[in-house]
Amino acid sequence: MVVVVAATTLGMAAQCRAQAHVIELTADSDSRYKIAGMRTPEITVKAGEQVLLRVTARRGKSWNRDGSIHGFSLLRVKDRTKVEGWELLFKPGQQEFLLTAPAEPGEYVVVCTVICSEEHEGMHMKITVLP
Repeated sequence: MVVVVAATTLGMAAQCRAQAHVIELTADSDSRYKIAGMRTPEITVKAGEQVLLRVTARRGKSWNRDGSIHGFSLLRVKDRTKVEGWELLFKPGQQEFLLTAPAEPGEYVVVCTVICSEEHEGMHMKITVLP
């Protein structure tokens, strides 16, 4: 019985990934978030939608002791509070995160939470959540 439940759970996870809004993001060695084809990276999602964040992380000049080379924290613009479930740490290479967009429409900002270089303060981008 446990095997069936595990298989069902894996199947549901695969289905969620297949239906998610895929966002390809680079956390680059120059302490910048980048999205192909965008001069200034910006993400737009719908409130409550599933998001598959596919990240390629490249090591900057410094990193955390745990091996994290960049961070990703989603903050509400209006009061700079963190959005639960959107506090991520990136290790070198590619990784994926299945997330749920905030339920509240509005403006959000992403900031890096790992001091990755002297340019770290410039590592941010905007996320807009539509109704």
